[in-house]
Amino acid sequence: MGKNDNPLIVQSDKTLLLDVHAPRADECRNALIPFAELERSPEHLHTYRLTPLSLWNAASAGFTSQQAIDVLEDFSRYTVPQAVSAWIYSTAERFGKLRLVPGFTKDVEQNGSIIKEEYLYLVSTSAAVYKEISVNQTMQKLLVPCTYQGQDDSVKLTEDEKRFCFFLNITDRGTIKQDLLKIGWPVKDDVPLVDGEPLEFSLREQTLSKLPFEIRDYQKTAAEVLIGDRGPGTGFGTIVLPCGAGKTIVGMELMSLLQTNTLIVTTNISAVHQWIDELIDKTTLTRGDIAEYTGENKDIKPVTVATYQILTWRPDKVGPYPHFSLFRSRQWGLIIYDEVHMLPAPVFRVVAELQSVRRVGLTATLVREDGCEGYVFSLVGPKRFDVPWKELEKDKWIASAECIEVRLGMTGEEEIEYAVATTREKHKISSQNPLKIQVVKELIERCPDDKILVIGQYLTQLNEIAREINAPIITGKTPTQERDRIYSQFREGKIPVLVVSKVANFAIDLPDASMAIQVSGTFGSRQEEAQRLGRILRPKERTSRFFTLISRNTVEEDFGSNRQKFLAEQGYSYRIIRYNGKESFDEIFMTNALEYGEKK
Repeated sequence: MGKNDNPLIVQSDKTLLLDVHAPRADECRNALIPFAELERSPEHLHTYRLTPLSLWNAASAGFTSQQAIDVLEDFSRYTVPQAVSAWIYSTAERFGKLRLVPGFTKDVEQNGSIIKEEYLYLVSTSAAVYKEISVNQTMQKLLVPCTYQGQDDSVKLTEDEKRFCFFLNITDRGTIKQDLLKIGWPVKDDVPLVDGEPLEFSLREQTLSKLPFEIRDYQKTAAEVLIGDRGPGTGFGTIVLPCGAGKTIVGMELMSLLQTNTLIVTTNISAVHQWIDELIDKTTLTRGDIAEYTGENKDIKPVTVATYQILTWRPDKVGPYPHFSLFRSRQWGLIIYDEVHMLPAPVFRVVAELQSVRRVGLTATLVREDGCEGYVFSLVGPKRFDVPWKELEKDKWIASAECIEVRLGMTGEEEIEYAVATTREKHKISSQNPLKIQVVKELIERCPDDKILVIGQYLTQLNEIAREINAPIITGKTPTQERDRIYSQFREGKIPVLVVSKVANFAIDLPDASMAIQVSGTFGSRQEEAQRLGRILRPKERTSRFFTLISRNTVEEDFGSNRQKFLAEQGYSYRIIRYNGKESFDEIFMTNALEYGEKK
């Protein structure tokens, strides 16, 4: 096989074109994951881009610039432009040019008393970098030029680092990292972390229901990479694993390795209850060791599970956040940010102060539609570990999945209403196309053996679907106790079909769901697509199916390319069918008749 058969075209503007039909295309896609970002994924050529953040994430995990260039040269159909190689070297080398290292304490008089203030050193290997930061007005407010005077023998500095040095107040540790990233200088944080209060417990070999429980190899590796048994291990960072791959288990393994008081922050009360149930089921922790900190209960114990919502609540729009005190209420040794891509902006403020605590972000995708991936990188920590979704599927750790977009027409009257509507109304009209209800009913009828989730955004539409198919519905207004009861009945097989709003996007474990029908959504969000697909990826014998219903020739169709980005990045095929009645589904179900157990 010659060079002309290679799947990758590397362009001088730092975009990478992947020919999905070429030999080694799948191998190339997996090789690009550590250091390149997917931008577009139409049928034949997928576009990736090299960005500073993607290279710094790679560098923080020990992936070198030379390894990135080797990947490009191995898979490229043509010669890799010299300018691209040079840019990769110079950009990746920025990581490590600035380091935070332990500093000193100083007695300061405050209100007639002497208190000790802690300071850190920010050191550089480069005179030019040192000068650039010295003249930056933002940096001048937080950094003081100095000569290194540290006495800590464990800190190994070069002579240049001792000369090109600043000191800063330890409370500005996170803010400095965040601000320096904005001007293109990622900081390598080498300041030791503070141990929390100890907490002794162990993982069970059997769950409470007597089922065997064993940590999978990749889950163990993810935890060990973070704390240093394998890989760079700084004690902080982000772990990226698909929904269904057991991110909660990784969190519990980290807790077990560290044996310390732990604060877990997640997306909603149902997710809080699931974390607590999992901890009791799979560890020797008792209910007396674990507290729930939510709008309903505000207890604090050695392991406390809270919601982002309660942390970001405040009595008025300009006042303080009263529940931020939770972060300082105990000597936490570990903070777990579940679904870290959802970390709300106000929480970033307190996260910036909590730089001395071991911390991990768990997520299926680091994509943030607000562009704040850099905040996660600086404040929670860079990506330390991920596994391609298809690799876990191949090893049977997550279900195989088929993604199908069903395009439906609208009546003449609906088309006229759509044509004269505002942009916002167009989305609502196309999303609530009445034909979608008929298609939902037909899909459910064809799949009597599946456990099905009907997912959408508009409550009027979802309530109508629930009535038509006689299924329970969960929305943001469903009381927590009722919500947990319905989820439990779905898991036990007592409810075959469940209608859910976007409240089920995150951190909900419905292991036996084998089919999802998406009737409406934001449709431009890779985040949302990852989470909704993840609802059906728990391991099972049958192939899972993910249907998305959209109205033809509308804004829903325009969003299609955005929606496909994440799926294509993970290696999933994406089929589009045009709905023209029940016969439109014949090809889907008969093609996979043996696999799905369907009969003609």
